[in-house]
Amino acid sequence: MTDSKSSGRLERVLAEGGFAITAETTPPLTADPAKVVQRTAPLVDLVHAVNVTDGAGAKAHLSSFAAAHFMQAENGLEAVMQFTTRDRNKLALERDLLGVSGFAVPNVLCLSGDPLTNGDEPEASAVHDMDASGLVQLATAMRDQGKLPSGREIKPAPRYFVGVADMPIDPAPDWRPDRLMSKIETGADFAQTQFCFDVEILGRYVARLAEFDIPSRLPILIGLAPLASARQARWMRDNLFGTIIPDALIARLEDARDPAAEGRRICIELIQALKAMPGIAGVHLMGHQAEKQIAETLREGDFGI
Repeated sequence: MTDSKSSGRLERVLAEGGFAITAETTPPLTADPAKVVQRTAPLVDLVHAVNVTDGAGAKAHLSSFAAAHFMQAENGLEAVMQFTTRDRNKLALERDLLGVSGFAVPNVLCLSGDPLTNGDEPEASAVHDMDASGLVQLATAMRDQGKLPSGREIKPAPRYFVGVADMPIDPAPDWRPDRLMSKIETGADFAQTQFCFDVEILGRYVARLAEFDIPSRLPILIGLAPLASARQARWMRDNLFGTIIPDALIARLEDARDPAAEGRRICIELIQALKAMPGIAGVHLMGHQAEKQIAETLREGDFGI
């Protein structure tokens, strides 16, 4: 692919107009990278890339650097390394962005991070030298200009595909996607969204984005999951900010003899619907320790990559 930013598979699929499938893994609380390799092995040959979370839930886990490196080296899975501004000052962010490229991780996702009050160390200090948009600007400037903000030249410059988070909503008549447009202006290459299981809301949301020519400039992957039960679905809707799950889907899970199987069927139906929806570039499949369930869903739906 000419003029690539990362030489990664995810960038290539999106550049070619394909439907991208990404998943997510949270490194375990361990010093043994073999556990990451084992946990992500079911996803081999089923997804284009796997996000490696960075201090998810404001809790300590195995370093995302170590997890991404061993997952790529042992399983051949392309990583999307998540970066939060919560735990790193500007200098540390610059170092780690160089490190990502040094470890041949082709994708980064720029985030602010979960609030520390949600985690194990609520008294810890949040850094936030910059917000997520500032991190996008830093990452793309280092890549495209080959310089640090101080003016020092980077030889060679890092190479990575830069992602951002997004949250679908049911847009009011006067709503404008100003935050997403700002992220595009700072250099974002793709977006992954929070959970949204409502196709009608997604249709209205993407139609509004299209009015501002966003889908043609920023590939958007919609967040989904193979729901395991009605209880899990309710918890996600009540506790994960921005999550959209219709009552009708929860009722299906409630009435199912095998809720987990029904959750996979729902996820398959949604992926099929989104593949047919203009303006959507793919799906991002998430869930707590749900790598096996994600793999089962993709196999049952015959979503080849």
